[in-house]
Amino acid sequence: MNTFEFSEDWWLPYPRADVAGVLLDLAMYPTWWPQVVAVASLGPDDARVLCRSMLPYTLDLVLHAQSRDDHVLETLVSGDLSGVARWRLLDEGPGTRMLFEQEVRVAGRWQALGAALARPAVRWNHQRMMAGCRAGLSRRLAGSVAD
Repeated sequence: MNTFEFSEDWWLPYPRADVAGVLLDLAMYPTWWPQVVAVASLGPDDARVLCRSMLPYTLDLVLHAQSRDDHVLETLVSGDLSGVARWRLLDEGPGTRMLFEQEVRVAGRWQALGAALARPAVRWNHQRMMAGCRAGLSRRLAGSVAD
């Protein structure tokens, strides 16, 4: 009950290379993704990321880049959650199909118990986080195209 799987399937009217470029620049996430409140580099492949969506809890995560190919961006997640997050980016017409997959376990006995009991709220919270991602990413890409 403390494992969560999430997926998204989006299409954005921007080239795959532009989308990948924004997603690869983790340090800039707080400027366009409202729920990413802080990012600190821990080395060339690692970062500490603080996320907070609608629930009154800030997730403290360590991300380790597994793949930075502009077709597959994959990150190992540890900290308050452990697992994997992956973007698959596909050329589709004049834009990019974005397939997001995440499978994570909630770390810590009490956090896992709380997440299991509040499963619908956790899923809703994640939906709000990803809505912020999509809107912010669209705004960021629209701005980068105009630059």
